[in-house]
Amino acid sequence: MDDLYDLKNDLIATIDRLPTMSNGKWIQRALEAILRLSETEIDRLDWKILSASISDMERAFQVFYAYRHIRKVAVFGSARTQDAAPEYQLAHDFAHLITQQGFMTITGAGGGIMAAANAGAGAENSFGLNIQLPYEQGANKYIAGDPKSIAFKYFFTRKLFFLRESDAVALFPGGFGTQDEAMETLTLCQTGRYGPVPMVLIDRPGGSYWRDWDSYLRKNLGATGLISPEDLALYTITDDIQVAAEVIRTFYQVYHSSRYVGDEFVMRLKVAICARDLDLLNQEFSDLVASGKIVQTTALADELDDPTVDLPRLVFKFDRRDHGRLYQMIGKINQMGGETCLDTHPEAK
Repeated sequence: MDDLYDLKNDLIATIDRLPTMSNGKWIQRALEAILRLSETEIDRLDWKILSASISDMERAFQVFYAYRHIRKVAVFGSARTQDAAPEYQLAHDFAHLITQQGFMTITGAGGGIMAAANAGAGAENSFGLNIQLPYEQGANKYIAGDPKSIAFKYFFTRKLFFLRESDAVALFPGGFGTQDEAMETLTLCQTGRYGPVPMVLIDRPGGSYWRDWDSYLRKNLGATGLISPEDLALYTITDDIQVAAEVIRTFYQVYHSSRYVGDEFVMRLKVAICARDLDLLNQEFSDLVASGKIVQTTALADELDDPTVDLPRLVFKFDRRDHGRLYQMIGKINQMGGETCLDTHPEAK
């Protein structure tokens, strides 16, 4: 009863503070949703799923918050890869290389590729998003016990934080889990629910794992019209970790981030582009613009409390369909004015 009494008092105090809380509107909506559910006919299992999901997210939000302005790379790959395999050493060296460029890594905290990436990055530059399984998935020794290691009950909450917190995705060869992560990432990129971010598929030198996978996509999805040709621009395949790291670094050379403000797509840049380059973008990528033109501007009125308020913007009405072409546009932007950004560390979000 004491716990219930304390909860009642805490809820009353929270509701009283809502008008003055910076995120009061969203806290109110969350409380209202739970209240509505409490008045409907859902069963005990539904409530267990809801409460466990919130607990998963609560832990993850708290862990990641202190690192919200540091860019991170999610590294996926097989938990069964042995430490003598070429892919293991590549994952280790890749993770070490990207931390030298200012990024942190996020892995699934397991063995194989995940352990290699945590070892290469070091615990100080690593997150481990573990999953509670009866086999195969204890946290590896490089991240076990670290405050940035989180054990999730559900795969869907774990996946949410993999992509919510990552600014790039690197995939090494793996089994069903890796294939699932590759396809889900592509689906979310293609539909605009995640990204834009760089996605690199890394194989052993001379290996064919990702080339064979790519051939399947081209033959069975691309050639039959099930995906657009531009969708193949969503990822890069390489067997060279230097190339993979450079793809990630240069993605943020001029491009910084993006969001929607109403029906306007707002692309933040590290530096402004010149009028001639803006004209070129309007000529080459007019197919992405539903109406009007691509314009360069300062922060919009609705962005004045955004941490990126000082960055220049490209603003246009994106058709929200051709995300592969949008990635091509970002690549073009990163070739514009890039010389002024070469000494800029990529880690500041």
